[in-house]
Amino acid sequence: MSFEVTILGSSSASPTLTRHPSGQYVNICDHHILIDCGEGTQMQLQRYKIKKSKLSHIFISHVHGDHILGLPGLLLSMNLMKHEQPVHVYGPKELFEILDVFFKYSETAFTFPLHYHSIDDNSHTLVYENLFFRVKSFPLFHRVPTIGFLFEERAILKKLNVEACQKYKIPFTHFNDIKMGKDYVNQEGKRIRNEELTFPSTRPISYAYCSDTIFDERVINAVEDADYLYHEATFLHDKLERAIKTMHTTAKQAGMVAKKANVNTLLVGHFSSRYDDLTPILEEAKSEFPNTALAIEGTTFILE
Repeated sequence: MSFEVTILGSSSASPTLTRHPSGQYVNICDHHILIDCGEGTQMQLQRYKIKKSKLSHIFISHVHGDHILGLPGLLLSMNLMKHEQPVHVYGPKELFEILDVFFKYSETAFTFPLHYHSIDDNSHTLVYENLFFRVKSFPLFHRVPTIGFLFEERAILKKLNVEACQKYKIPFTHFNDIKMGKDYVNQEGKRIRNEELTFPSTRPISYAYCSDTIFDERVINAVEDADYLYHEATFLHDKLERAIKTMHTTAKQAGMVAKKANVNTLLVGHFSSRYDDLTPILEEAKSEFPNTALAIEGTTFILE
């Protein structure tokens, strides 16, 4: 199963000439997802040759401008393209109040079904699932209601042993059941064990997304044992007082979260525009958690 994350934007409140506000594109087994949609996100999708027409699910962490100002424009562009497939938007209830006002006064009539899914920012909730993955929400701790997201592959479908299936003359209509782990029983009543018909599947992968939040032990519990963790690192630790006042996290604290949560890989982003050189942020996070990478725009991380 493929699981990829492309960084569209990794700046904090103020964009720079080289960094855009928050936005990430996630592809899980050809399911196309957007996390946050800061100003300019749809241009970033075009820049990295990602078709916005494929987007089906959009997850918004909170309603600060650097996470939502690109969303009305993206949806309007999809509308102009005569998009027809349903689009599902998930986020705090305040998001939909904002969108409703915008689309009311712009007199927008959508060509596609647009579904709103309000998430309780104070609870741990299963907000979406299908055959391949599930998405859970959990509280973050910022100045407005803010939500973190955990994307988890479900038990991965097994790979068919085509030669074995041909040997036993198994109709293709049974292939999905076999890939899901079921044995096959032929017309004579003979049971063929699933282990003969498939190859072992790989271990499911998980990806946790923590946008704006102050350092808090409850976040550590929510992302525990995730394979990959994206965590904001707005400031260096010498700006800890500023981080606390604005309810953000330092790079050192992001590394502490990753270490205490026992994750495999840490991606840091949401960088303050005061930092042109991001090397000190990377080094500070690595001082706590060595397996850290910067969320640089245009980078696609293959999660495996």
